[in-house]
Amino acid sequence: MIDATPLLRLYAGFRAWRLAAQDPAAIQQRTLRHLLRRAAATRFGRDHDFRCIGDHRAFQAAVPLRRYEDFWSAYWQPAFPDLVDVSWPGRIPFFAESSGTSSGATKFIPVTSEMIRSNRQAGLDLLGYHLRQRPESRVFAGHNLLLGGSTDLAERAPGVKSGDLSGIAAATVPGWVRRFAYPPPDIARLKDWTEKMARLADAAPRADIRSISGTPSWLLLFFDELARRHPGQGARLADFFPKLELLVHGGVNFAPYRARFAEWLDGSRAETREVYAASEGFIASADHGEGEGMRVNLDHGIFYEFVPVGEIDAAQPTRHWIGDIETGIDYAPVLTTCAGLWAYIVGDVVRFVSRDPPRLLVTGRLSYTLSAFGEHLTGEEIEGAITAAATAIGAGLRDFSVGALYPEKSGEIGGHLFIVEFERAVVADELTRFAEMLDRDLMWRNLDYQAHRAGGFGLRPPAIIALRQGGFAEWMRRRGRLGSQNKVPRVVADPTLFADLREFAAEFNESGRDARVP
Repeated sequence: MIDATPLLRLYAGFRAWRLAAQDPAAIQQRTLRHLLRRAAATRFGRDHDFRCIGDHRAFQAAVPLRRYEDFWSAYWQPAFPDLVDVSWPGRIPFFAESSGTSSGATKFIPVTSEMIRSNRQAGLDLLGYHLRQRPESRVFAGHNLLLGGSTDLAERAPGVKSGDLSGIAAATVPGWVRRFAYPPPDIARLKDWTEKMARLADAAPRADIRSISGTPSWLLLFFDELARRHPGQGARLADFFPKLELLVHGGVNFAPYRARFAEWLDGSRAETREVYAASEGFIASADHGEGEGMRVNLDHGIFYEFVPVGEIDAAQPTRHWIGDIETGIDYAPVLTTCAGLWAYIVGDVVRFVSRDPPRLLVTGRLSYTLSAFGEHLTGEEIEGAITAAATAIGAGLRDFSVGALYPEKSGEIGGHLFIVEFERAVVADELTRFAEMLDRDLMWRNLDYQAHRAGGFGLRPPAIIALRQGGFAEWMRRRGRLGSQNKVPRVVADPTLFADLREFAAEFNESGRDARVP
């Protein structure tokens, strides 16, 4: 195979020079003006008088914040799937299917040709960051494995298709890139995730894999499948892919998976890089070391706003932009994009670690707030506490979900049920200790939770159910959600969905055991 890395290195050098000269505020103002001009004649543009908007302040005054449901009901659903000149000029050729992480409902996010180019640019920037850290890299001398959805997209209307965003990306990859992409077309088209993982685990070790990209939980399932299907080869990535240089992860908090990935990467020269790539747009990539934040993609056709989390449901929320963001504050990102999203609330929570260039950390989801009883636990607090508790008992954490247990009889008090899948079987004493550590850590992190737990009068101790290994994957499979674009919901707010998970957990748990803090 031809090594295209030297060409990529030349591009990366030029791009680094451009990035170093960026004025974040000026670039974002130009991006907004360009988006407004492009969409001025659309129905959305006419409704909001885009032709009279000159800067971000006028834009914020004219265009209110919206969630997906607002766009769907008012603009997209009436014409779906054939959206022509609705919120972006021309016909929308693709829709990324994305399941809601707390409700499970499928969303259809518009994807335009401009957004596809934006995502490709973000991917090239990511590779450029890698090359600057690893100048000896030969990442384009072999194959680059994307653990993504099927490229066999559903045809919704003539010229309109839908599927996983990763499947759309793979199906539209330029010809010159396709020779470096993996898996091959016959595997990439597969819709059955179980079959796809098995075929991929059989074939991939014979390929020269230089990079692997995916969501951490699905990557671990793939790695475990490798070990099962090649029992004599080892349990490290270096045993299967000796020339692996780069492992790209994103989509969920990496902290619960870090220890397990360290085991798989033992003996490998591969570096890890985090990305913030939503169905709505490729927002940021790590340009420095792990934990130092991800650099926001400023010139890729996306205009960013940031609302303090506490104001997201206020009548007149404060809408910051790149020009006046502050570090150390939890913001809800709001996107305006070249796919026809305007002041769109993504649903994540981010915190900036630097302003110039803007770098951020993803700290949770707006829907990951657990406050059924006034305890106000954030996703960051829940993930931090459950990771610490798993570390305390020496058990790796694969995935978890938590929801509220409401009182069913007079005199009862409410509580939380954590359904957890560990990397190994845990005994009863370990599960009890895990529950105690989790409860203690949550009280340390959150004073509201501590107050509700005081004396056991406002909130009962957390209950734990440990799933057998592979449990969450089986639950997702039964729901038709098995695949890279679907994430296990960490906080389940929908009572029907949580009841379904509880029913499944009763069948698929570790020997029927559960634990509560005494």
